[in-house]
Order: sequence, then structure tokens, then C-alpha cells
Amino acid sequence: MLNTAKLTIRKNDMIQVISGREKGKTGKVLSVDAKNGKVLVEKLNLVKRHTKPTQTNPTGGLVEKEAPLHYAKVLLFCAKCDKGVRHGIKVEAKGGKNAKVRVCKKCNEKLETA
Repeated sequence: MLNTAKLTIRKNDMIQVISGREKGKTGKVLSVDAKNGKVLVEKLNLVKRHTKPTQTNPTGGLVEKEAPLHYAKVLLFCAKCDKGVRHGIKVEAKGGKNAKVRVCKKCNEKLETA
């Protein structure tokens, strides 16, 4: 269970895995489970599951699908630095409103979602 802080990694962000079997690989976040502190990344951490035949999959058999990773094992990917980086939040004045923007700690570049 994760009760400490709000997750700053969101759906459609580009991330890089920093530890484990998939170390160094990058991918796009498909979903975020904030309650358990997990992220599901496209084509990373693939596992095989045995499935029974259903109407949608009449043959059944082995199906490869993504398994969730703990959010502490991933960093946001900075295109300018070309690697996963720690990030901070900067407040920008935008048309009379203040907008929070995630920025790279190394190059102060905005980290845009994919």
C-alpha cells in the first residue's frame, strides 16, 4: 500500500526503467494504479498467462501481456538528456492562470507527455 505521496507519473508519459530485469528500457505508460503504486508500461515486463477458451478467444492457450512495475523502478524520460531523470514542478503564469509544469532536474527542460 502506498500512502505517502501523490504519483507524478501519468498515463501516456515516456518512462525509463532503472532497476530489475527490464533495466534501461523505455516505454509508454498505459495505466497507473496509484493505490498500489504500480504502473503498466507498453511492451515491458511481459508475462505469459494460460487462458481458457472464451467467445472472444476461442482457442485459449498462452497469452502474453504486460505486468505492472512498481513506480519507484521507473523515471520520467527526458528527450533532451536522452535518459530517465528526476523531475521537479515549476509554476508558470499562463494567460492569467498559474500552471504547474514538470521539468527535468538536469536541464530544466519541460517534460511533455507523449
